[in-house]
Amino acid sequence: MITTYLFDWGDTLMVDFPNSVGKMCNWGHVETVPGAYEALAALSKEAQLYIATGASDSSEQEIKAAFQRADISQFITGYFCKESLGITKDSPDFFKTIITQLGISPSQVVMVGDSYEKDIKPALAVGITSIWLSADTSPPSGVNVIRSLHELCARK
Repeated sequence: MITTYLFDWGDTLMVDFPNSVGKMCNWGHVETVPGAYEALAALSKEAQLYIATGASDSSEQEIKAAFQRADISQFITGYFCKESLGITKDSPDFFKTIITQLGISPSQVVMVGDSYEKDIKPALAVGITSIWLSADTSPPSGVNVIRSLHELCARK
């Protein structure tokens, strides 16, 4: 049974504007990815939702501040980042540490992210079911793909 969802941050839940510099919590404009609010609202009714981000220049509090600005922080149980874990996200150890801290098994977790190399591949390496948010029409064998977050709730 799935009890926990891990979500990437940039371009999975919030738009990572390429011309914006500095910490997202300080940007002039923040915006959620289409379907993010609805997906988080629905999933948070039956599971705990965490952010698992590779952002290395924002602290946990700064990440939370960006989510508050986008009006989606109420759905998030907690935040995992390089600062809080001391590990980069492209390593399976990042996900092992999260599972250990939460005291759950990989079979209870789903990772949702837009980067195959940084989100999906390391999560799969530790046995976490992963969903790749991608327009890729020929994903690697065994990889679950959605084209938009609107599809996420339909998959349950």
